[in-house]
Amino acid sequence: MTDIPPRSFYNNFPWPESSPKQKETIADAAQGVLNARSRFPTSSLAELYAEAAMPAALVGAHAALDRTVDTAYTRRRFSSEAERVAFLFERYETLAAPLAPNLGKLASRHKLKSRTAFHLGNSN
Repeated sequence: MTDIPPRSFYNNFPWPESSPKQKETIADAAQGVLNARSRFPTSSLAELYAEAAMPAALVGAHAALDRTVDTAYTRRRFSSEAERVAFLFERYETLAAPLAPNLGKLASRHKLKSRTAFHLGNSN
């Protein structure tokens, strides 16, 4: 497993246009996650984020952060994590489209090639 720098997560998706107040609210919610983690100084991140054993304080802090970030992107509420991720990928594709006009064609060719290789018994 590769070590991922903690700040890299925030760089995965284009940040929404947001007011200074929204940025402050998001920073406060992110600090809430860090504060919740600090309540368990002897636990590793793997222990803290084990799905079955995640402390309620950390679950709540992440839920608050998610809601706060969500409102910076859209007024709509997401019914699931999958819906949130789909929204973010759609936004990314929209923003990236002018940068790579042939990206869709390349992706389609790659999917076709991958499917063909898979059906021929070659998963590479």
